Amino acid sequence: MSTGGCHCGAIRFEVRGEPQHSALCHCSDCRKASGAHMVGWALFEQDAVTISGEPVRYQSSEYGERQFCGTCGTSLFYLNQTIFPGKIDIQSATFDDQALFPPQAHIQLAEAAPWMAQVDELPKFDRFPGE
Repeated sequence: MSTGGCHCGAIRFEVRGEPQHSALCHCSDCRKASGAHMVGWALFEQDAVTISGEPVRYQSSEYGERQFCGTCGTSLFYLNQTIFPGKIDIQSATFDDQALFPPQAHIQLAEAAPWMAQVDELPKFDRFPGE
C-alpha cells in the first residue's frame, strides 16, 4: 500500500500495486495546470486507488479531467477515459515516499520548454547559492 495526499492534508489517497508507467510530462496542459515546467505522473488502475476527501474536478480538455485540492490547490489526479480507460494518473510528487515510483521516461517532449535540453548543465546547490 502506497499513500499520499495534498499539501494541507484535506485529500489523502492509498494505492495498491505498481503503476503501469511513471513518467515526467512536458505538455503545455500539465505546465499550465501545475505551474511547473514538467510534472511527474504514475498511472494506476482506478479501482486500485482509494481517495479520502473531495477533490475539485476541472475539465481541462475535451477528454481530460484534472482533480486538485480546493483548500491548498495541490494538483493530484488526471483522468482521461479516451486515452487511459479505467485508469487514474497520480502526480508522483504527492506520494509520501518519493522513492517509490521514480520516472521511467520523459513524455510529450515535443511541447517541452525550449531550454529543457540544457537543464542538466545548470549549476547545482544543496539549498541556495551562497549558502
